[in-house]
Amino acid sequence: MKRHAFWGLVGLGILATPALAGEGDRVNAIKSRGELVCGTSTGTTIGLSTLDASGKWAGLEIDYCRAVAAAMFGDATKVKFAPLEFKNAFAALQSGSVDMLARAAAWTYSRDTEMKFDYAGVYMYDGQGFLVKKSLGVSKLAELGGASVCVSAGTTSELNLSDYFRSNGLEYTPIVANSREQNLANLEAGRCDAYTNERGGLAASRLGLGAPDDYVILEEIISKEPLGPIVQQDDPAFRDIASWTLFTLIAAEEKGITSANVAEMAASSENPEIQRMLGKTGDFGAKLGLANDWVVKVISSVGNYGEIFDRNLGNGSPVKLARGQNELWSNGGLLYAPPVR
Repeated sequence: MKRHAFWGLVGLGILATPALAGEGDRVNAIKSRGELVCGTSTGTTIGLSTLDASGKWAGLEIDYCRAVAAAMFGDATKVKFAPLEFKNAFAALQSGSVDMLARAAAWTYSRDTEMKFDYAGVYMYDGQGFLVKKSLGVSKLAELGGASVCVSAGTTSELNLSDYFRSNGLEYTPIVANSREQNLANLEAGRCDAYTNERGGLAASRLGLGAPDDYVILEEIISKEPLGPIVQQDDPAFRDIASWTLFTLIAAEEKGITSANVAEMAASSENPEIQRMLGKTGDFGAKLGLANDWVVKVISSVGNYGEIFDRNLGNGSPVKLARGQNELWSNGGLLYAPPVR
């Protein structure tokens, strides 16, 4: 089911929210509306955000948005997904048409400063790679000199591609498209020799090709691509909710709290931090303007980070992507949540 950028905002009844200026204003606007509006991809990013023929959304980024809705409303269904082409996503956030973006946009200096956005954390550490047809006989990037490379317009991937080939003295021809779907169609049609994007996205995209086994992802990466939720800088209270929802998903995995046992842990755990997280002691929910058992609602709705990753991108999914840097810090990865204290 193909969706396009701004018609979706109108068709879904999403109108621009007036400019907000004070702490708590966006939180209040969301609560008054009765739902969170989350900007996503157009529904074809396997593992991150997909929309099936029945209208059901799935993916790691979708589950994150549901987690924020569960935190704010105690109900993970209180979220509306707005499908956006990448070229329109930032404008939608700036205009207030969406409350946040969760659509595979890397955290960069310019986006954080010039665009006046806040990243609420990182839900996936990735890096830019290259998908090539096996018949091309290429096993490393140095062999792509003179190649034509498919890439999405206006993305960090386009800039990284130029930087890498120029700094390594390699010639290439960019074949620029406006969407992942166009890039994959160009690759399959032979209009480019390689397609470059985040490796996680490439692993998922490869599954959508007519003959996925005919293609391979090269081992080398050329950039750091920390992906995370993006909000405007107009409401620190909303940014805190977005950040602590993500931290909670990570911390729950570290503490062994799952969707299956969260109710039992809330009732019987004697671990002081778990008691604080799950609302048994203290008023930590109130500090965010949320119910004290908000974490219970989040984890019971979507599970912890490990559960979300596994069913959408890991061994429980068709993608079978290794967690790598997206493991907990205690397992050699980069995922780390501040303490609840």
